[in-house]
Amino acid sequence: MSMIHEITNGVPRNKLRKRKGRGESSGQGKTAGRGTKGAGARGGTYIKRGYEGVQTPIFRRFPKRGFSNFKFENRFHIVNIVELNQFADGTTVDAAALIAVGLVPDDCQGVKILGDGELTKKLTVVAGWFSKSAHEKITKAGGVANNVKGEAFAFPKPKKKFVPRETTGKKGKKEKGEEGGKAEGSPEGKPEGKAPKSEAAATEAAKPVEAKPAEGAKPAEGAAPTA
Repeated sequence: MSMIHEITNGVPRNKLRKRKGRGESSGQGKTAGRGTKGAGARGGTYIKRGYEGVQTPIFRRFPKRGFSNFKFENRFHIVNIVELNQFADGTTVDAAALIAVGLVPDDCQGVKILGDGELTKKLTVVAGWFSKSAHEKITKAGGVANNVKGEAFAFPKPKKKFVPRETTGKKGKKEKGEEGGKAEGSPEGKPEGKAPKSEAAATEAAKPVEAKPAEGAKPAEGAAPTA
């Protein structure tokens, strides 16, 4: 039993091209798949990408959401530090010097120096941006890294991280409620205006109250006469 890779081994990598306009029996004869008349049937025509005839193309039908930094991002021509060794010691390497030796195609974009490789020459490098490793290697070799204005290049200060504040609104209300409940339930939390009852007052309140007979009513039999 042969395996699939053995079967496909004999198949050539590149297929033969489809021969058009070689008779109607091939299915691609006469109009050669271009249809009848119109701009598509004639040579030298150009149909732009995404064109769908008269109807609205798909890239206009789809909603546009979100934000893209494509239009606003900084773009640089990249030059590695090892490629600067072709300059002589003491040379000022700027965009014009890089264009002259073919390291940069034009000055439409800024130049960014990356730290790939080692630098053995003492140079004054003028560029739009430096990586930290490239800046370190240039200064270590005794050179100077300047920005486009000719000033010493300095990395921006790190931004402070946002630390959210603790929310004390709900927590404060709960604490106040707990404190109030403790004050009501505990003996320490009794109101100051009411003083505690004395023992004599407590004993008097505990004595039973005798009911007085109504006026004109006869006393019950066996009851002691009232004074």
